[in-house]
Amino acid sequence: MFIAEVLTSPQGPIKILRTGRSVQSLRGGLGLRVGAEKSQSNGLAAARQAPSDSLLSNTDVSREVRESRRGAAEVRRRGFFRLSQEQVVLIVVAGLVVLFGAMLPGFLTLGNLLTLVRNVSVLGVLSLAMGLVVIARGIDLSLIATMGVSTALTLQALSEPGASVMLAVAIGLSVCLAMGLLNGFVIAFVEIPALFTTLATGLAVFGLARTFFLSGGNLIVDVPERGAFVRTMGLGHILGLPVPVLIFAAVCIATHFVLTRTALGRFIYAHGDNPEAASLTGIPIRPLTMIEYTVCALLGYLAGLVLAGTLNAMDTQVIMTSPLIYNVLTVVVLGGISLVGGRGGVQSVVAGTLLIGVMLNGMTLLNMDVFVQQIIQGLILLAALVLDKRLNPRDEETVKQGD
Repeated sequence: MFIAEVLTSPQGPIKILRTGRSVQSLRGGLGLRVGAEKSQSNGLAAARQAPSDSLLSNTDVSREVRESRRGAAEVRRRGFFRLSQEQVVLIVVAGLVVLFGAMLPGFLTLGNLLTLVRNVSVLGVLSLAMGLVVIARGIDLSLIATMGVSTALTLQALSEPGASVMLAVAIGLSVCLAMGLLNGFVIAFVEIPALFTTLATGLAVFGLARTFFLSGGNLIVDVPERGAFVRTMGLGHILGLPVPVLIFAAVCIATHFVLTRTALGRFIYAHGDNPEAASLTGIPIRPLTMIEYTVCALLGYLAGLVLAGTLNAMDTQVIMTSPLIYNVLTVVVLGGISLVGGRGGVQSVVAGTLLIGVMLNGMTLLNMDVFVQQIIQGLILLAALVLDKRLNPRDEETVKQGD
């Protein structure tokens, strides 16, 4: 067969003679000489048979191409009626709005809707931060601790006599940069799983801040008079729109642009889809990991300022007692960002944020017991994880690189 394939090439006869001589010399040393005439005749016979084999192969290929085209057309026809996960979530949101609007007289009032969109904005910014690292097949359980500590230290610095706004903000940013770089370094270079790394750093930073930095171990830090810009971020309006909503919209646009229009965004998706392959293509995975967790921490700081402005204080107890981190994870997974990495986007966060925000607001208006709310939130998170497992099964060949 090798000789027949060579005959069909443009320089076939020359290669046949060279091959025949080399084979004869090799076999001559073993006492198994073969006549050149027999080799040539076998080669010509194989060459005559080659066109028919080639024709058969081309026929098979053409049949396979036709079948694949028919299959693709069928998939397109079925896909026309198939909804994405984000679309399904938005339909559920619309159903909940109708249900709560019919059951609760105060649900569709202007005051409740303003409260809802403000709360959704904080949850949305935190979910965008978490979504960045989850797309890269990571997780950041220190996000709420970073948010609470950095914001509390900023407010405390603003309350000190003679302290400037720039210095106070720089303190908060320094905490976020330190946390992000530390998380990224331990995960990327020390190779400790992100789950345990961020859990440990979150506990550590909260303990350090409460022991050495927060005055008198105060858990609640009020917004001082010099923090007018913080109040504006939480309660202000621009052209009739709440500032938190505008901040959330701006972060959504910026994040979507980075993920879809820049090389950094493509690197993040490649990192989450297959870290080993991304590294082989030249993507600097370890520095990229540090960037991802640093950006996540900075977005957490922004959400903390908005939350402090809304409540006129930062209660650091939210780090240990609030289910906020579970709500963030539920938004990310339920919206369509898979824990296996490389999937989802800003639209997933928006859909998940609306669903969890409407659900929490409705349960609050129903005067539902806080423990019952936690049970429901836990069940929804579990259902989201099971759904993610079913829709996005892990690839065993690449999963070890992301764990």
